[in-house]
Amino acid sequence: MTTPAPAPTRQAIDPGLPPAALWAAVAEAVHRWAGQQGLALRDAVLLLPFAALLPPARLAFAARGGWAPRIETVRTLAESLAPPVGPGPGHDDAEDRLAAAALLGRAAFGADWQARDPRGSRVAADAVAAAAGALARGAAARPASERAAYWTAAQRAAAVTDGPGAMEQALLKLAVTWAADEPAPDTDVLFAHRPSAWMVLQAGGPDPIAAGLVRAADVPALWLDADPPADDPYAAAAGAGTPPTVLCCDHFEAEAQVTAHQVLQAVAAGETPLALVALDRELVRRVRALLERSGVALVDETGWKLSTSRAGARVMAWLRAAHPHAAADARLAWLKGWPPARRQAAALQALEARWRRDGPRAADTQPLWEAGRAALAPLSPAAPTDQRPLQAWCEALAAALADAGEAALLADDAAGAAVLQALRLDGSATAGWQALARSTLLSLTGFTAWVDAELEAASFCLPPAADAVDAAGEVVLTPLPRALLRPFARVIVPGVDARHLGGVSVAPGLIGDSLATALGLETAATRRLRERLAFAHLLRVPAVTLLRRRLDNDEPLAASPELQWLALRRRQAGLASLVETAGAVPQVPVQPAPVPHPQPTAPLALPESLSASQVEQLRRCPYQFYARTLLRLSEPDELDRAAEKRDYGRWLHAVLHRFHREGELGDDAARLAAAAEAELAATGFEAAELLPYRASFTHFAPLYLAWWQARAAAGWQWQDGETERRVTPPALAPTGLHGRLDRIDQRGGTRCVVDYKTGRADGLKKAVKTPTEDTQLAFYAALLAPPDDVAIEAGYLTLDDPKAPELLLHPGVQQTAMTLVHHLGQELQRMRDGAALPALGEGRACEFCEVRGLCRRDHWAPA
Repeated sequence: MTTPAPAPTRQAIDPGLPPAALWAAVAEAVHRWAGQQGLALRDAVLLLPFAALLPPARLAFAARGGWAPRIETVRTLAESLAPPVGPGPGHDDAEDRLAAAALLGRAAFGADWQARDPRGSRVAADAVAAAAGALARGAAARPASERAAYWTAAQRAAAVTDGPGAMEQALLKLAVTWAADEPAPDTDVLFAHRPSAWMVLQAGGPDPIAAGLVRAADVPALWLDADPPADDPYAAAAGAGTPPTVLCCDHFEAEAQVTAHQVLQAVAAGETPLALVALDRELVRRVRALLERSGVALVDETGWKLSTSRAGARVMAWLRAAHPHAAADARLAWLKGWPPARRQAAALQALEARWRRDGPRAADTQPLWEAGRAALAPLSPAAPTDQRPLQAWCEALAAALADAGEAALLADDAAGAAVLQALRLDGSATAGWQALARSTLLSLTGFTAWVDAELEAASFCLPPAADAVDAAGEVVLTPLPRALLRPFARVIVPGVDARHLGGVSVAPGLIGDSLATALGLETAATRRLRERLAFAHLLRVPAVTLLRRRLDNDEPLAASPELQWLALRRRQAGLASLVETAGAVPQVPVQPAPVPHPQPTAPLALPESLSASQVEQLRRCPYQFYARTLLRLSEPDELDRAAEKRDYGRWLHAVLHRFHREGELGDDAARLAAAAEAELAATGFEAAELLPYRASFTHFAPLYLAWWQARAAAGWQWQDGETERRVTPPALAPTGLHGRLDRIDQRGGTRCVVDYKTGRADGLKKAVKTPTEDTQLAFYAALLAPPDDVAIEAGYLTLDDPKAPELLLHPGVQQTAMTLVHHLGQELQRMRDGAALPALGEGRACEFCEVRGLCRRDHWAPA
């Protein structure tokens, strides 16, 4: 009969010790206990919470002298004792999600769900994978002799019942069954290992597997607890010497700049190595950019999501462009990164110009796009719903990348290599993953969603540059749980606010807190305590700077509850309160250098003729005329856009023109409806895209017919429409005028220019009320250039106003046209003589002007 091992010895490490002194205390405690037990330390094992603590621990034992134990983490020790057992929940997250989806598809309720709601079933499969992984980790923390009871309790808790939550229970039962049937975990080799003693250092909460090892050990065990008391974690920090510095900033950018300044100051003062703790990932990315701009090299331990990398975006561009109904924007984005297209810059530019000019629906047989379509063909199914095995999709994607030369480019890049590995495009797929991938059928849309999810779930860390590792001023960007007990000279922690530290966080999943407590798994309270302990450990460092901001966008943001708790504990201890000061960066005096109003001249650049919109630009702001008309600058048209009001206006113009041009045929209402259908086909838009506007047209059509019948009864006849006109009035020569007239009606010796408008009537009424301010109708009257015996009228016909149709006439338009031509001729002559075209910077025209950035309106000197 073997004698049971004595109960483990538990010993607390002073929670007020700084990290360097703590490691010396750990080495001393281990040697003292081993001497008391009569143990040979060379055969003992000391387990640490995570691998970054191995170097300082080994240095402390080396400085102490004598034999040192084997210093490992649970994971490094298991990997050194035996090779991995194989796949199973918790080993490979990507494989777990595939296996969970396959299990769900084989379940009685799962196959129909996957067909009916692919996205919802993927979320459910991910929840099953997460639950199975948590259950497997709970089993791994127990010796094999205790697992039967553990799985029995889990299966009992997962029993499916009717009523609310039945689906969640069914998914949990699936997770329990899957996890219970998997092979023993890799860490079981630890329970069979027989060192002379087990020693565990607890920091940031207990390690479940280490706790299981100590509980089941038949050798002496020492449990060193470096954590402060869970019910009063800040007592030691409150009594420590220098309190942390607390800086408060106004907003996100201010916090980023102050954080970067604090890092630069610390590095300059030699306070290294320095930890920059990543509580707010978005904020530290901005801080990192500021530091790199200042030449500070960082070691990044937080990693980047592959979905945010250029390599990940490139792979997604292939899949989006390959879709049979891909948007032109997606195709163009892919082409701009496709190596053959990048070598044909002129052809690519011509292709983009044609697409923007003719629209994405126009047929295009340019050689570059034909070659691109051929490259995408292996990934383009005949129909969007066609399905292939995941393995086949991955092989097609790998072949397409290789043929284009992009696979080699990705392999040479750290993030690209990680993307290839995450998607199993580099030959690293295991037999288990391949079997699952062959049995998983996906459409191209489903495969694109799978790739996107894998890239979002996977991270990579850039290898640190040599100067970052070797530099005396090393800065380590690290998450909170990996910062504790490391020998940093200073710790800087931005994001110490209620959203990023100590906020209420509920991890969604199938395992609730009550079940997690019953099975000994991690609960929300456990996660909350680990975060609190990790923050308390940071306060061991001799110099700590905490930063927060008052506003997140426009939303007030309070200080972290942990910061408030620390301040309260200091007051209770009779110490000085934490003083929150305003964060600031050095201000560099800069002599104001406002931009003067631009005064360009272009006497030789005047066009041969002007349109109504160009004349309106000149009247509204001469600089806008200079930029848009003389320099010919314009914003590129959108490649893909939904039907807009202007599309409705163009369509309605065409419908009315067709209706009046074919005026001899049959019933007016039937002809108008036929014209609408014919022009709808010519637009290239689907009927559904114009559905809201078709509803407006259905209301408008009978009102328009009644208005036209009344106008015809008054003697007016439709004469022409969509008429191109060019004239060169003597007052403007050699410059002419050109434009298109929507419609010309005639009654006896009077012609009426009608301009269709789909906007509101209020602005139009205001325009014709002050005739000299209405450029458009006066311009059209000048274009008409009638004989002396013909009178001219001009008006706006509202088509989409509640009172439409309504003809708003411009009074005395012939006189206004003559005035416009006279003054326009004078202005053109002044420009030919070298007059400047200044930016006015006034009124609504300036508020919405697309060349505002060119004239630098926001940087002008005060008037």
